[in-house]
Amino acid sequence: MVEAGPGGVTERFRPTSGRVTGVLALVAVAGIVVLGFVDGFPAPVVAGAVVVGVLAWASMLKPRVIVADRRLVLRNMLETTSIPLAAIEELAVRQVLAVRVGEKRYVSPAVGRSWRNTLKSSKRPAATDGDGAAPRKDPAYADVVEARIRQLVDDDRAQRGIERYSPEADALAAEVRRTPAWTELALLAAALVAFVVTLLV
Repeated sequence: MVEAGPGGVTERFRPTSGRVTGVLALVAVAGIVVLGFVDGFPAPVVAGAVVVGVLAWASMLKPRVIVADRRLVLRNMLETTSIPLAAIEELAVRQVLAVRVGEKRYVSPAVGRSWRNTLKSSKRPAATDGDGAAPRKDPAYADVVEARIRQLVDDDRAQRGIERYSPEADALAAEVRRTPAWTELALLAAALVAFVVTLLV
């Protein structure tokens, strides 16, 4: 999804996995909570289900990869990392999206390939056009995301007039921001406390 914003292009990349499992987990948790109130399920079971629900939301449904205001935003389970595009030195999509900035590596599970597809992509020769050549297949969504982020990184470097591995890029690396997901942390802590209390009561 592409939007025009005051800070430039904003793009939201859809997650590649975990959505169906996450929704099913939340539906199951909701069912257990309802049964807990209606049929009197044991309190530890209900509290444990809430813990599972918070973890399912945070790990499977919340993660996102966004480009906004010339920054790559990795919204993960318990924190959000915001990285200046031009500071990114390397990136690759395998089972997760991995980004290297200076000596540090940041990952996002929101975009990735299955283990099987990761092996196939590392062994598969490049597709070519022409007579007798293997037919060119449509790229996987993970490949599209990787190529698009690379293009946005190159465009941002060109706009700033800096080179990869340059001192200017190193200075931008100091602008990486990591913000804890306070809402998810608070919900998880409350659910865990409730679970322990129900076990002890």
